Amino acid sequence: MDILLKGGTVVSSYGCRKADILVSGEKIAEIGDNLSADNRQVIDVSGKLLFPGFIDAHTHFDLETSVFTADNFETGSKAALCGGTTTVVDFSTQNRGETLAQALKNWHDKADGKTSCDYAFHMSVSEWNEKTEKEMDDMITEGITSFKLYMAYDNLRVSDAEMYEILKKVKELHGIVGTHCENGDLVNELIKDELAAGHTEPKYHPVSRPPIVEAEAIKRYLAVAELADVPVNIVHLSSEEGYKEVVRARENGQKVYVETCPQYLVLDDSSLETGVAGDLPPDTDKFAGAKFVFSPPMRKKSDSECLWQAIAEDKIDTISTDHCSFNYKGDKELGRSAFNKIPNGIPGVEHRPVIIYSYGVKQGRITVEQMCKLLSENIAKLFGMYPKKGVLAVGSDADIVVWSPDEQWTISKENQHHNCDYTPYEGMRVTGRAKDVFLRGTQVVKDGEIVKEKIGKYVYRNESIYF
Repeated sequence: MDILLKGGTVVSSYGCRKADILVSGEKIAEIGDNLSADNRQVIDVSGKLLFPGFIDAHTHFDLETSVFTADNFETGSKAALCGGTTTVVDFSTQNRGETLAQALKNWHDKADGKTSCDYAFHMSVSEWNEKTEKEMDDMITEGITSFKLYMAYDNLRVSDAEMYEILKKVKELHGIVGTHCENGDLVNELIKDELAAGHTEPKYHPVSRPPIVEAEAIKRYLAVAELADVPVNIVHLSSEEGYKEVVRARENGQKVYVETCPQYLVLDDSSLETGVAGDLPPDTDKFAGAKFVFSPPMRKKSDSECLWQAIAEDKIDTISTDHCSFNYKGDKELGRSAFNKIPNGIPGVEHRPVIIYSYGVKQGRITVEQMCKLLSENIAKLFGMYPKKGVLAVGSDADIVVWSPDEQWTISKENQHHNCDYTPYEGMRVTGRAKDVFLRGTQVVKDGEIVKEKIGKYVYRNESIYF
């Protein structure tokens, strides 16, 4: 039976309007005023905001570093849906010695038949040779039009020359490259310096990865991109210094897309000492700052304000999470002897929408229309899913978030759906919630809880839409 969402406010990047949405099968069939309720399941959404399903283009589910992440595709995708995210783009990672085909198979094996939201993959390239170059064409056939490069981590990073060749190849394919920008050589040396000085606690993690190593890598990445004459994406931008390099490149005419994450907007490096978010009473466990170890690391409040201002001015294009959840007990604690042994990453795929709504929209930093762009529309365009996803329009997938705009609650590990024993946002008061969520026309979340599992489909993506 067709579903009629009646009386809500439809949100888009260009405005909001009260309208009904008719869902037929997996698609949106009609949007309009006072649509007929005859022979349709009617759901009253009066007073609610209707967003296109949010898209998180930066997750790491079922990832092995020194340990496995707490969330695999089964648990991570359910948490995503509970927060209103209906599609994630994870990273198929080519380990050294592997082909891209093997990397893609590895991630399909992790995700297929187990995922509750829709999903796609970026391809992380760590070994560049003639065979890898030829395989890039195969990735397009497999629906992968975005690629990831690392400038840090010895087992993953590519050289500047390899980066140049990869960017030229991706230009031919009309795709997009997102890059982790930190100077890996400097990070390695700075870690040695801190440990040699006896600085082993979590608070020294950001000291070993200061903003200048991000800014230098961004400047170098953009220089290579300029030579290759191709638009590029910077993932998880964290600092004002890094942002200034983006501004310089744009002023010189470069097309640069920028992603940041909620942790760089609402947390700062004081949490590495207190072990808690914001102004909450400090944790009595002196190692609790390990919960906030991720890379690039948390910065100063001034960096957060710079990023918020850039978002308000539409200078930052997307907000994703870099969800990479490790349990505190047993996993993060592996670094009690030295901060560089702490598994890097935090959970966040569930909480991104409510954090941006609470600290962005409700505090007047951004509009609800900008939130729609940052969390859905721009991501769909950049990663080849628009207008199938990213917009509420006739013919688009019926990925719909019914958002309760005034509900107030407190984030806690007790009420999260992540399979992780903590949340870095513990104790934060927020407003708004994904009440009901529809994935391709099927209600998968009702009153904030999962009601339908494991119906996620792999999304074959088209070439990027540069905006």
